[in-house]
Amino acid sequence: MFAVGLIGYGLAGSAFHAPYIDAVPDLRLDAVVTTSHAAEVGKRYADVAVVSTVDELLAREPDLVVVASPNRHHVEHARAALDAGAAVVVDKPAAGTAAEVRSIADGRLTVFQNRRWDGDFRTIRALVADGRLGEPTRFESRFERAARSSRTAWKASTDPADLTDIIYDLGTHLVDQAQVLFGPPTTVYAESRGPRDATILLTHTGGVRSLLRMSDSTPPVAPRFVVTGTEAGFRSWGLDPQEAAARAGVLPTTEAFGAYARPGELVGDSVESVPIEPGDYLGYYRAVAAWLHGDAEPPVPTADAIALAETIDAALLSVERGVPVAR
Repeated sequence: MFAVGLIGYGLAGSAFHAPYIDAVPDLRLDAVVTTSHAAEVGKRYADVAVVSTVDELLAREPDLVVVASPNRHHVEHARAALDAGAAVVVDKPAAGTAAEVRSIADGRLTVFQNRRWDGDFRTIRALVADGRLGEPTRFESRFERAARSSRTAWKASTDPADLTDIIYDLGTHLVDQAQVLFGPPTTVYAESRGPRDATILLTHTGGVRSLLRMSDSTPPVAPRFVVTGTEAGFRSWGLDPQEAAARAGVLPTTEAFGAYARPGELVGDSVESVPIEPGDYLGYYRAVAAWLHGDAEPPVPTADAIALAETIDAALLSVERGVPVAR
């Protein structure tokens, strides 16, 4: 069994990491670095040590360190864990630039791109792989939420070093999904209406164009996904339910965890209802355990993390210049 140290117990640590680590038989949550959430950790995970510094965590010699600290500390904490001999899962964004991602890509590192395990995205990957859409032509992905206040103080920061712009936040999910499906783009165009609303348009090598909308100020009135091909199209609605369930304290081993209430639609000569595969964030940490055992590649290779960061670099440059940027 692999001992796991978790750095940070905000939304990421409490909802996206700790419950899934705890549910994988080959992983044991050993210690959590937190000061403001110590009582919460103790109540939920009675046998887990709560420490106040990263150095204290590393002194326990964990096999795996999960970096879920505020974004500006991701590189620093990942580097420290790698130098201590641990394997590392770093939450997205791994870093602020592709150069910084490369600086930590020399060790046993993988990035937490959990939205690859969203049920609707898993469904789209299967449809594309099976050729049911024909040759893909266009991909639309929207992650929009109505206006709300920041959940944590650091996410309200306007300091660029905090990496709070929505292109780093939701954009890293949407760009990663597009690149998983169609590969890195040749050109990137991005528009921003401030730090909480942006649009990115990717033109991929094969000609597919991806329209990616991300917003914390726009109600979600359009489909979550639309993908068109030469034979058919697909559309689906709503966000993967795993985040809301985990935040409510539902365990990922609960029956029907990650199940979607609304099916998608395959649109051709007629409209066919398509069941959405269940979301499976637990599958990410099962893949991490297999990687630690040496039985598999990391669930998100560092090459993917670098390619994603290169596209984010190009998107931010496009916002600054107001023109498409070659990647």
